[in-house]
Amino acid sequence: MTDYRPRVVDAELARRMRVMGAVLIDGPKAVGKTQTTTRVAKTVLRLDVDRVARAALETVPEQLFEYPTPILFDEWQETPDLWNLVRRAVDDHRRKGLYLLTGSATPRDDTRMHSGAGRIGRLRMRPMSLFESGHSDGSVGVAALLDGERVTGTTNTLTVPQLLERIVVGGWPEITDWDWTDARDWLTDYLRNLAEVDVPRLGPRRNPGNIARLLASLARAVGTPLNRSALEVEVGGATGPIASETLNNYLDALERLMVLEPLPAWRPHMRSRTRLRTTPVHHFVDPSIGTAALGVGPADLLADLNAAGFHFESMALRDLRIYSQPLGATLSSWRDTQANKEIDAILELPNGTWAAFEFKLGEGATDAAAESLKAFASKVDTRKHGEPAALVVINGGRFTVRRDDGVTVVPLSVLGP
Repeated sequence: MTDYRPRVVDAELARRMRVMGAVLIDGPKAVGKTQTTTRVAKTVLRLDVDRVARAALETVPEQLFEYPTPILFDEWQETPDLWNLVRRAVDDHRRKGLYLLTGSATPRDDTRMHSGAGRIGRLRMRPMSLFESGHSDGSVGVAALLDGERVTGTTNTLTVPQLLERIVVGGWPEITDWDWTDARDWLTDYLRNLAEVDVPRLGPRRNPGNIARLLASLARAVGTPLNRSALEVEVGGATGPIASETLNNYLDALERLMVLEPLPAWRPHMRSRTRLRTTPVHHFVDPSIGTAALGVGPADLLADLNAAGFHFESMALRDLRIYSQPLGATLSSWRDTQANKEIDAILELPNGTWAAFEFKLGEGATDAAAESLKAFASKVDTRKHGEPAALVVINGGRFTVRRDDGVTVVPLSVLGP
């Protein structure tokens, strides 16, 4: 595949295949899971369209495991019993890198599956970051930031209008080079299929009109904790508020389809008594979902830079998630209810290393963001958490700078793994 663009997850996949008998790569539809895994698989079984293979799983499943390995079971969730069969095959053969599974939805709740611990590794795949799509040179690495290196990068060459266009187009491999108007048409159809086909398949009482209104409501409040009461009213529309249980079902479906990716709350030990919000901050897996749900383009965002800043935050978070995943990082947000202060993202590594990030579209907001980071860091009990490895403002500005106060400023278009 000469047109394949390397992904950050490629190296993760190779590493997992060296140590695990099977690897699951999941993520929303159209992020490139099949293209990535078919490059390393010797046998490909597409379970969403191959009725013969699905029938064989019911009658003679052992035959599917006789093909040359690695065997890719694409869209494995269409036949959830396959999970336990793969786990057993790994136990029987006792070799590494035998099987690959890709999925764009978690299986139904009533599916009984062994955890797969020790047999099946897991990787999350998201739409392309700016580095993967060729819109960032990656000269400033997240790993280098966490190592405390004094980073320098090339000058950002993307203007604010160009960054806004990247928000609208998103990181979907098929359309990343398209004109934004064509890309938005593609995304409109993507969301329509999501509302009319994908979400209803996950359970009863899935109203496509409600799903479309929910996506728009979530887009209007992206980057904030969910206001469930407001959502129930907005989603219900003219017929009145929907039930809380119905809203929970819709949100659960969007998370199972990996379209909605909430950012959980971080509750650190603080030097002072501080009441913290525990509600997750909601984000889409790609910022283009939000703008498509609202039907807006780059000019609309440029006319409302305050709203554009929230969508920029989603794009920056998407990229930070992608770049930090190979490090085993977890991401969360921090909200102080009393002082109404917040930090966009806290990154933690398994060894306890942590860093704080603020995302700002405008270069002029950098000073305030840096002050917020420093004020937050001063409240964290470093006897329990240690000093932060980095305090970073990721923005849409021009220059990579290590300020005199220790805060590092990095344009999103130079950030990379």
